[in-house]
Amino acid sequence: MKRIIAQCIKELVQFRRDRLTLALAFLLPFLTLLIFGFAIRLESKDIPLVVQDFDHTNLSSSYIERLYATNQFIPHKWSGTDPVQDAIDRGIAKVAVIIPPEFSRDIQGGKNTQVQVLIDATDVNNARVIKNSIEQVTNFFMRDQGLLPATSSITPNMRLWFNPGRLESLYIVPGTYAVVLWIFPSLLSAIAMVREKEKGTILQVYTSSISATELLLGKGLAYLLIAITEALIAMILGSVVFQVGLVGDPTTLIIGSILFIADSVLFGLLLGVRSSNQNAAVQGVSLIGFITALLLSGFIYPLNNIPFPLSLVPNVVPARYYIDITRDAFVRGTGWAGVWFDLVMLTILGLIFFNVARRVLSRMQLSD
Repeated sequence: MKRIIAQCIKELVQFRRDRLTLALAFLLPFLTLLIFGFAIRLESKDIPLVVQDFDHTNLSSSYIERLYATNQFIPHKWSGTDPVQDAIDRGIAKVAVIIPPEFSRDIQGGKNTQVQVLIDATDVNNARVIKNSIEQVTNFFMRDQGLLPATSSITPNMRLWFNPGRLESLYIVPGTYAVVLWIFPSLLSAIAMVREKEKGTILQVYTSSISATELLLGKGLAYLLIAITEALIAMILGSVVFQVGLVGDPTTLIIGSILFIADSVLFGLLLGVRSSNQNAAVQGVSLIGFITALLLSGFIYPLNNIPFPLSLVPNVVPARYYIDITRDAFVRGTGWAGVWFDLVMLTILGLIFFNVARRVLSRMQLSD
């Protein structure tokens, strides 16, 4: 135990003396949190819409006002002589609405009238949102004009659960905690392990009586403490800036954070053991760690949308389980009943990372 503590203190002293590493540990994570928290938006807003009205009546003007009253579309002026399709083709507008000349006359005469809607479907999700919004506005307009029955046989009584205000920060920020606490602790620990090889000090470790297990535990404990500090500051910053606070039992978040940070540090040590230089370690963390944590963890995209066999990869991505824990702690608040499996998986993955790194380091120690 004394060797583990001594190795931990040595790592902390070296960490404190390196200003670049300090910036990597405490500046970049919080910049990442701010960028992700403010920049990522999943709900489409301020969609440019252009309207070509060939009717020019009070009824067509009322329909146009209904479109803009949703606060989802913003008006875009377009030349009356050019077809509105040009606005879509040039990327100036995302949706165009063409109102026919007999719009109000057909409606007042009880006839069917067709309003042409052109949607830029380059972004499929955005196109689906626009389509649904146009349909809802049209139905509301028709009901308001008495063209549809005021009541229907089925009236759904909807209530938004957990996040009634539809705040995207409650979804994005807890997920950002997982991405930040996976990338930077693993990056720091990987660089620390590779630095031992580049400076040749790893040979002193090999010739000493310290075992591979003690070396990994000593280094891991040091960067575990550093990463816990990162987590505390990040969550405080998220609470102050984005108003994201705990809503349930904090013990699941505390235990889950410690397990996840340990996984991140051990993953970095594993990459550091396998890498020959810092460039290789950084690339390994970026390619394996960052991409999987960002794209294959459920942070932005639902996991059930990932096709087989790539859908098997998220099962071994620790960020996937920690995101469930953070979103439960900051949004749902179900507690142990909802996240116990995630805690078990984080424990299993951490043991796998540690065991593989220990075996590789032991073989290197014997070979040298």
